[in-house]
Amino acid sequence: MFRRILVGTDGSPTATVAIDRAVDVASQLGASLTILSAGRPARGEGIVEKELARLAGAGVPIDGRAVDSEPATALLDAVEKGGYDLLVVGNKGMAGVSRFFLGSVPNKVSHHVTCSLLIVRTT
Repeated sequence: MFRRILVGTDGSPTATVAIDRAVDVASQLGASLTILSAGRPARGEGIVEKELARLAGAGVPIDGRAVDSEPATALLDAVEKGGYDLLVVGNKGMAGVSRFFLGSVPNKVSHHVTCSLLIVRTT
């Protein structure tokens, strides 16, 4: 069913809940997992490295990357270019005050994603 899973993170505790759910799904299905952080590259790389270290014994093939991009755009681009079958995001993936004008990351990706989407209730 799902062979390649992508999960987005901003390094927050709620994003960790979404990552853990993505690991569970990947484990149950024998899928691989990619952790993606978007924003300032130096910060994103630190977030991804921390998550990869935390999940080292998860028994799931996991890789990660950080990109210099707006989060929703980065996730949608990664799905398109990477051939992912499932995108996992937390329900509170918002970017500060701009969420009131631009909408949340989950809301944005839900309207444009070309694969299945799992929105994890994180709060």
